[in-house]
Amino acid sequence: MTSDWADAERLLDFLGHAVIATDMDGRIVRWNAAAERLYGWTADEILGRNIGEVTVPETGQEHGDDIMQSLRDGRPWSGGFTVVRKDGSTFSALVTDVGVRTDDGRLVGIVGVSTDLGHALRPLLARSSDAVLVMSHSGTVSYASPAFARLFGWSEESLLGMRLWELVHSDDRTVVMRPPAREQRAEPPAIECRLRTPDGSWRWVEMVVSDLLDDPAVRGLICNIRDITERRNAQDRLAELNEQLEAALSSRIVIEQAKGMLAERRGISVEEAFQALRKHARDRNATLQDVATAVVTLGLSP
Repeated sequence: MTSDWADAERLLDFLGHAVIATDMDGRIVRWNAAAERLYGWTADEILGRNIGEVTVPETGQEHGDDIMQSLRDGRPWSGGFTVVRKDGSTFSALVTDVGVRTDDGRLVGIVGVSTDLGHALRPLLARSSDAVLVMSHSGTVSYASPAFARLFGWSEESLLGMRLWELVHSDDRTVVMRPPAREQRAEPPAIECRLRTPDGSWRWVEMVVSDLLDDPAVRGLICNIRDITERRNAQDRLAELNEQLEAALSSRIVIEQAKGMLAERRGISVEEAFQALRKHARDRNATLQDVATAVVTLGLSP
């Protein structure tokens, strides 16, 4: 038996992923060499301590409850998870936990395998012009790409454990937080919404959420985000200009109609009718458009 345990320990040390085993009270009973490198604790320092107290930040407690419920139901749990190192820094880990059961099916412990999600995704996303967030099924951020920090000013560490809805403008949350459709489709839909920056300002973005919860390499929702603030501002300016042009055109049409109607009623020239409209407007401190509208709609004859 001693030889078997020694062989198992050597096998764990050869694995590239961190392997951690705990009993049902959360006390750490196995901690391989990769776990030492990833979390900064040596096995001698960590064995016997509670895993929730040394590797799980406060923002990860909800995830811990989800994991335990899944394991009690006989299912392994896998997904992005924010964890903390010995030095207090946090990072995104891709974690898979499975239950250890006795022959009669009783759950007696948990074995977890974890790796740095950032190290896995950063080579793929570092050169992307799009900002990328990786989230759990509930919208909790487990990874933020370098482009997200550059575009919006948030550091990755400040985002870990934050929910996407905390960044989204309250008027846009209904659309953004709608659960992604599970049916197959060529492309997920693009969503336009406003995201908050650290200084409290808002940026318009185009967001595409891809469901990769079933992908063993990601186990999350991939949110591609593109800043479209300038485009939206240009659209708003164009819409405002169009409204002004339409208002000016409508005003001009009403004035021309009033000039023609007044000229016909009085048997005067169109220019004389225009002068009469202007004089009536000045005498009553009214706008020319208001007087013209009264002539056309109410039959006023100034």
